[in-house]
Amino acid sequence: MGRIKDITSLVETKFISLYNVKYLNKSNKEKSWTVASRKKKEVLEGIYFDNEKDKVDAVIICAYHKDSEKLVIIKEFRVPINKYIYELPAGLVDSDDENFESAVKRELKEETGLDVIEIKKDLSCNQVYLSPGMTDESAAFVYCICEGEISNKFLEDDEDIEAILISQEEAREIIKNNIISLDIRAYLALQSFSVLGEKMFI
Repeated sequence: MGRIKDITSLVETKFISLYNVKYLNKSNKEKSWTVASRKKKEVLEGIYFDNEKDKVDAVIICAYHKDSEKLVIIKEFRVPINKYIYELPAGLVDSDDENFESAVKRELKEETGLDVIEIKKDLSCNQVYLSPGMTDESAAFVYCICEGEISNKFLEDDEDIEAILISQEEAREIIKNNIISLDIRAYLALQSFSVLGEKMFI
């Protein structure tokens, strides 16, 4: 028998919803947890109660620009923190029919103007959870090689994004001096790139 007993909708919006989830703790006492999810209630119920597969919501893209030998990051304005933060390119998987490889190519092009030429499947992970204490949101974390020129002409109206190519030496300086605001994924990618450089993508 599963530990989750009931799901009640609190708020449902286009991109994210809040649910009150009743569950049994390790002492078999009923408790409540507020869960943020990108999934509709019926989809979440299928995962919790019917053991249906939990599909990834998004892709996170760790991209190496072949010609410049640099890591691709973006600077994006994020409303919840009311400032610009440096991140890896990322985005939602559009539908149940879209696979993560297609989403990676589409999102990298949209946010940076760059083209994926190789996805490193052996290095990538099909599903990682982003903040499981608050949300069931998961993503494919994908390493890839890309090419082309940076462009902002593919951005959506609500996307305030600047794509940047970072050398291994620049990554070292960023990590050493803590000079920019980073999300955790960009921090870990820059830290690894500062040590490994191109070897990170082999």
